Amino acid sequence: MSDPTEANGTAGAAEAAEPAKASGDGTGGRHVRVVLVDDHRMFRTGVQAEIGRTEETGVEVVGEAADVDQAVTVINATRPEVVLLDVHLPGGGGVEVLRRCAGLMADPEQPVRFLALSVSDAAEDVIGVIRGGARGYVTKTITGADLVDSIFRVQEGDAVFSPRLAGFVLDAFASTDAPPVDEDLDRLTQREREVLRLIARGYAYKEIAKQLFISVKTVESHVSAVLRKLQLSNRHELTRWATARRLV
Repeated sequence: MSDPTEANGTAGAAEAAEPAKASGDGTGGRHVRVVLVDDHRMFRTGVQAEIGRTEETGVEVVGEAADVDQAVTVINATRPEVVLLDVHLPGGGGVEVLRRCAGLMADPEQPVRFLALSVSDAAEDVIGVIRGGARGYVTKTITGADLVDSIFRVQEGDAVFSPRLAGFVLDAFASTDAPPVDEDLDRLTQREREVLRLIARGYAYKEIAKQLFISVKTVESHVSAVLRKLQLSNRHELTRWATARRLV
């Protein structure tokens, strides 16, 4: 990843030298500075290629990060308008990034806004990052054009959700009751929960590996850990367990 400070200086020089160019392209004069936070380098590369064509999309990717510490450092260094934030990250997850960037989100003059972009569509993940201060949550099935639109909407202060996820948020904030603690579920790591849901939905190990950008061997290790922690014998019992808790 290039030095974010250097990237800012280059972008600023280009804008000063060609002030009319941005309004003459296909962006309608819109411009937003974005940081990508995701622990999968290939995914970040794909998103960069899809949305980072600044003259076409108006999106300028000014930094990337793969874990919580990197994310906080890059966000503080670049002060982007929008951060695309994965929910599950080494070092404490997206919620920890939000907690450590609370002051930037609250800045009245130059707020940093967060849009969660995750493979997970689980209610607890959605609610967790929204309670943490994210302005929206979209899944990784989103198209490039819709992602660009979502980024600009978040920049403008709107709340943005993939269609089926909005109900989770409405239900959560309509209720004053805290969700019950599931001690069995709390034994699992965030990645183990992702694998659990996909197994319960009938995905094969190869399909899970492809969707989560991990190896089949890693999937097998996570499944073994889940079965051991939940004291279950096979994936059929695991599916029943997940279905009973409405995790599927």
